Amino acid sequence: NQKLIITQYAADHGAVIDRWYEDDGVSGYIFDRPGFQQMMADLDQDVDTVYVKDFSRLGRHNAKVLLLLDEFKERGKHLIVIDDNYDSMDSSDDTVGIKTWFNERYVKDTSKKIRSVMKAKGESGKRLTTIPIYGFTQTSDTDKNWIIDPDAAEVVYRIGIDILNGYGPTQVATRLGRAGILTPTAYFESKGMSYRVGSMKQPCQWSESMVSNIMDHYLEYLGHTVNFRTHRKSYKTKKTVENPPEQWRVFENTHPAIWTEEIAEAVKRA
Repeated sequence: NQKLIITQYAADHGAVIDRWYEDDGVSGYIFDRPGFQQMMADLDQDVDTVYVKDFSRLGRHNAKVLLLLDEFKERGKHLIVIDDNYDSMDSSDDTVGIKTWFNERYVKDTSKKIRSVMKAKGESGKRLTTIPIYGFTQTSDTDKNWIIDPDAAEVVYRIGIDILNGYGPTQVATRLGRAGILTPTAYFESKGMSYRVGSMKQPCQWSESMVSNIMDHYLEYLGHTVNFRTHRKSYKTKKTVENPPEQWRVFENTHPAIWTEEIAEAVKRA
C-alpha cells in the first residue's frame, strides 16, 4: 500500500521512482535499519529526492526525526512526506514537531500494552521464551512445546555429569573441545536454524562462558519453565537486564528434564 501511494503521488507530479528502501519487521524507533542506512549513504551519491508515506516511515524517535529533517536541508536534498503534507523545500508547517511526537508516543503506548500482555502470559504459566534453549527443540511453531533434542541433550547431560564429578566450567569447556563437540552456535548452524546462525572458524572451541550459560539454566534442564528472567529497561532500547531470582516465576514439570536433582544441586554449588 505504501508503494502504491508513493508511486501514484510521484506519477501525479511527473516523477518516476528509481529505487525502494525497505525495512520489514524492524522497529521504526531505531535508526540502524539496513534499508534506512543505505538510503542515507545514497544521499551522498545519486539520490536527490526521497518520498515516504508519512513521518512514521522515516522513524518514530521524535528528536532524531526532527534532526533528520534538518540534515536533509543541510545536504540540499528534497524530502516529501505525502500523508503529512510535508515538503522540505517549504518549511512553513509548524505542526511537524507535534506529528513526530505522536509517532513516538505510539511506540511508547504499544510497548506498555505489550508489557501488560506479556506479564499476564508469564503469570499464567505460559512460556515467554519463544526459542528453546540448547538441549531442547519444539514440537511445532504453533504449540511451541519443548521436547528433548537427543544430540544436544546428550552434551548437556555430559556437562552436568562433569560438574557433578568436580570439574569446573573452564575444565569442562576444555574437555568438550578435546572431544570435538560442536559449540551450541555451531550445532544450531549445522541444523540450519537461522536464528542462531554464526560463522564459526573453530566450531568446537568451547569457552567457560558457554558452559556457565548452560549451568545458569539448571531450572530449565530440570524440566521447569522460568519466566521473567530478564526485562527491558525501556522501549527505547532492545537491551535486556537480568532480574534477581526472587522476581522469577517458576512453573515446574512443564517439559522433559535432562538433568536430575542431584546434578542440578551440584551445578548450583559450582
